[in-house]
Amino acid sequence: MEHIPVLLKECIDGLNIKPEGTYVDGTLGRAGHSKEIVKRLTTGKLIAIDRDMKAIEEAGENLKEYKDKIIYVHSNFSRIGEILDDLSIDKVDGMLFDLGVSSPQLDDASRGFSYMSDGPLDMRMDESSPLTACDIVNGWSEGELKRILFDYGEERYAPRIARAIVKKREEKKIESTLELVEIIKSALPAQALREKQHPAKRTFQAIRIAVNEELTSISKLLDTAMDRLNEGGRIAVISFHSLEDRIVKSAIASKEKGCTCPPEFPVCTCGFVQTMRSVNRKPILPTKEELERNPRSRSAKLRIAERI
Repeated sequence: MEHIPVLLKECIDGLNIKPEGTYVDGTLGRAGHSKEIVKRLTTGKLIAIDRDMKAIEEAGENLKEYKDKIIYVHSNFSRIGEILDDLSIDKVDGMLFDLGVSSPQLDDASRGFSYMSDGPLDMRMDESSPLTACDIVNGWSEGELKRILFDYGEERYAPRIARAIVKKREEKKIESTLELVEIIKSALPAQALREKQHPAKRTFQAIRIAVNEELTSISKLLDTAMDRLNEGGRIAVISFHSLEDRIVKSAIASKEKGCTCPPEFPVCTCGFVQTMRSVNRKPILPTKEELERNPRSRSAKLRIAERI
């Protein structure tokens, strides 16, 4: 299957790449974005990060003609500050983060991310991590399940789904993705099953976020990443659901207009210093043409900000 990087042109244009610059792709995946960045470098370097060792191994093969310009790092992007310190790099000229689940992870049923095909309840982006979706579904309390479905999946039927999961696991351990899908469907009213969106989408999103501690990672990432940009350096972030986009928007706003003084104060006295400016005030969305080529891009939103 052809790999189509989401919002590729918009990301590359937004990063405003300098041939001699140092760049970070914090979510390497199938290396579609990385390839377009590194192609534009002459003496510059690309730091390619991924939690999934398989992604790094495949990228090493697919980008071998650019190997002298790429440093691969197997790690969580939330460690961006430590990663740069380990490489003795103080500042970089641009960073890109695609917060979605990569196509190989979705397409590989054995990874457990998809509600469309059967596989083990896993959902770990880093397969060496201890916590799995199976652990959460079978071990977390009804209250905790309800909380993550509300908070991470914005699932209005969270109580019904959490109750159905607990009831079913009392009979037998829930071990596969399609088992979980059927439990979710059984808990929903008829009108919910007729919605355009797959009935299990929000629940799977919530469990995946909990397994990978994604929201905590994103918050930690953005604050550090923006501080590690050179003047004029840019950060581009692709998100895929409203929770992520709100975190990205808020993180940029805190560096752009974080003054806490009352509006009636004639001058700022809180000591806030603006360090970032938004390149795009509203998120950039996929074009009609991209949606036709790549339906998986339909919920993508891109925000870009520049260090000043």
